[in-house]
Formats: sequence, structure tokens, C-alpha cells
Amino acid sequence: MPFPLYLLAMAIFAMGTSEFMLAGLLPDIASDFDITVGTAGVLTSAFAIGMVVSAPLVAALARNWPRRSSLLGFILAFAAAHAAGAISMSFPVLCATRVVAALANAGFLAVALTAAAALVPPDRKGRALALLLSGTTVATIAGVPGGSVLGTVLGWRATFWAVALLCLPAALGLLKGIPAGRVKEEAMGGPALRAELALLTRPRLILAMLLGALVNAATFGSFTFLAPVVTGTAGLGELWISVVLVLFGAGSFVGVTVAGRLSDQRPGLVIAAGGPLLLVGWPALAVLADEPVALCALVFVQGALSFALGSTLITRVLYEAAGAPTMAGSYATAALNAGAAAGPLVAATTLSTQAGDLGPMWASGLLVAVALLVAIPLRAVVTAGRSAEVPQ
Repeated sequence: MPFPLYLLAMAIFAMGTSEFMLAGLLPDIASDFDITVGTAGVLTSAFAIGMVVSAPLVAALARNWPRRSSLLGFILAFAAAHAAGAISMSFPVLCATRVVAALANAGFLAVALTAAAALVPPDRKGRALALLLSGTTVATIAGVPGGSVLGTVLGWRATFWAVALLCLPAALGLLKGIPAGRVKEEAMGGPALRAELALLTRPRLILAMLLGALVNAATFGSFTFLAPVVTGTAGLGELWISVVLVLFGAGSFVGVTVAGRLSDQRPGLVIAAGGPLLLVGWPALAVLADEPVALCALVFVQGALSFALGSTLITRVLYEAAGAPTMAGSYATAALNAGAAAGPLVAATTLSTQAGDLGPMWASGLLVAVALLVAIPLRAVVTAGRSAEVPQ
């Protein structure tokens, strides 16, 4: 893989730490601002909604900018938003900083995904995406649990400061490793913006985006509210939150790595095998969450399945949007974060039901079930190889 891909993955590690870290910080934030954990979960949705809305807009604005300048600008804005969040004394202000961070993250990820697809041969987009997403999965293994421990010891504000500082070496790496100037497609003159946006009417692209969003909604719906399950249902200490997050991250790293080797040529295998297992896994986790050993094992498995299936579906988005070289990354980003926005909102509604802290896991199972029900009658499209032709 080209070296610039590793630099992009390093930056995505910093951003992924921010996106996932709230799973271990929500109780502390809720206590600090005297709100419920469910209300604090709005921070996750605010971040994701900001990414959904801004990804296509920012990508359209930045489509003719030099990519190094764009990427640097986005990551520095991301750092500044976290510094502002660390000193905020109002929950609405904190929400606003999350939206600003989301805008910067959306722009970065949209440009990065498009750049990654341009750096590799057309039949290796899945491998390139897996490498970028490894930055996110490593964040769940190291960055997020580390942030959770830091938050437990020094408070959640210290974690926000840590993310801001983490962005600086990533920015330096991009400055040194990403070439200046415009990319090949830009230099030669690519398709018009209207032509790229027109691809959003293609049924195959819409289907891939919808399925990716549903699976990611299930992932974020449960992941966001794992902390109360660990300390409440399983009866473990606060430091065990970090252990469980590490297990989820380790599983996600395994899942995205394995799927990266299969999603280019055999996406049907990943979806057909991983979908039903993921569907069974969320209710199983809800039923067995009071058993610490079972909780830890299932969190690892669900992390692997969620990221294997999710990354494969997002790879399908990149393939189906191949005719939009500057906007494809924003379509993938929007699909990922539509799910990340909806998942916690859906999950939060279950916290006040009889299911209590386990409600999000039941909700995740329902979201995966919807995804499979959508996919089954259209399985010829979903499992088609990258070169398969399906009527539009």
C-alpha cells in the first residue's frame, strides 16, 4: 500500500478516538452538566449529524482544492474544536463544538477516502478502505480506552485536550508525506459536479448506502451506551469500561482486516456469513450481559462482525460511486454517519423502557434485522462482484 495511506490512517486514528471516546465518558459528562446519560448521548448524534450534512457540502467545496491543504485545514480545525470543547462550561456549547468537529472530520474523511481510492488500482479499493479504517479500529483499541482511563483519572475535559494534542503530529505527518499540488484527476479535468451528484439516483448506490447506514446504526447504538452495561448490568468497576472498549476495538480491527481481503472480490461471502451472525449476536449480548465473561467475549465478536460487514458495505459505496472521483468519499462518509447519528437516538429511546441499559442492544438487533430484510430480496445486487452488471 502507498505510504500516504498510512499517514491518512494516522490522522483518522486521532479523529476516530474522538468519535468513539464518548462511550466511556458519557456518565462523567452527564454528571458534570447535571443531565441524564441519554441526553449526554446526543453528543454522539450531534457529531454524526454534522458529518452527514456537511460531508457532501464540504466535499463539493473542496473538490478543486489541493488535497494536502484541504486535509491539513480540516485536521487543524478538528483540533481547535476539541480545545474549545475542553473549556466549555455549557452543554449546548459542547454540542456546538461537536458539530464543528464533525464538519472538519467529514471534510477530512471525504477527501481522504477519495484520495485513498485514487492511490490504488481500481480493484484494491477494499484494501485501501480497510487500511484507512484500521486507524479507527486502532483508536478503539488504544485511543478510546486510553481516553476513558484519562477521563476516569483526570476528568473528561482532559480527554478532549488529549485528542486536540494528538492531531498535531498527524498534521505534521500529512505536511511531510502528502505531496503538494492537485491530484491527477483534477489536473486532467474530471466530471462536472452535477454529473457526480447524478449518481445518487442510482439504485445500487442508494442500496449500498442504506445498508451501510443501518449496520453502522446498530454498531453505534450499542457501543455508545456500553459503559452503563459494564458497570451496572455486569457489576464491574469503572476501569473495566476501558477493558471492554479494548475488546471491542480488537474485534473491529480483526473484522476490518479480514473483510479488507475479501470485500473487493467476494463481498457476498462477507455479507451472507456476517449478517445473520451479527443479527443473533446483539440479542445474545443483551441476554448474557450480566455474565462478565460472556459480555467480554460477545463484545469482541460483535466488534469484528460489525466492522467486517460495515466496511464491506462501504466499499460497495465506493465501487458504485466510481464515476464520482471527487464526491465518492463524501457518499461513503454520509452513509457511515447517517447510521452513527440514528443509532444512538434510536438506542436512547429504549433506556426508559423495561429493557433499561440493555435496550440499545435489542435496538441494534432490530436495525440489523431491517438491513437483512432489505438485502434479501435484492441479494443479487448486494452480493454482486465489483464487475457485475445489474440493471439500473
